[in-house]
Amino acid sequence: MARAKTALPATQAKVILLSGGNPQIAKAEGDAPVAAYIAAMPGWKRAVGEQVDALVVQTIPGVRKAVKWNSPLYGVEGQGWFLSLHVLTRYVKITFFAGASLAPLPPGGTARSKEARWIDIYETDRVAEAQLADWIRQAAALPGWVP
Repeated sequence: MARAKTALPATQAKVILLSGGNPQIAKAEGDAPVAAYIAAMPGWKRAVGEQVDALVVQTIPGVRKAVKWNSPLYGVEGQGWFLSLHVLTRYVKITFFAGASLAPLPPGGTARSKEARWIDIYETDRVAEAQLADWIRQAAALPGWVP
């Protein structure tokens, strides 16, 4: 697995980027580890992370945040996690854990992914905020994933 270091402000510890540029952030609950993950996202992917995070916070007041398995998770207290972000080499993956129940159905998914559905955001893509906010609202209202 290729590892590279990313430059962060002097006030932050250096974060190791795993394969594909995914930041390695220790498991933790709260806004701070998610903010650290997003700050360590390389290049254009950071803007996508910031945009998605802001949209989730705006759409779901009091959203619960954590980093687990090197991915930010968003959830509702008592309902589980409804969304995750993950950095890959060429795109940022936004996964809805109960995505098969969303309308319209997010485009990513296979028979093996069971209920999960996702969207992949590439560098030249424009995030469709209205559609994403609608999926976020729908997903947050469903029972979420509980590890």
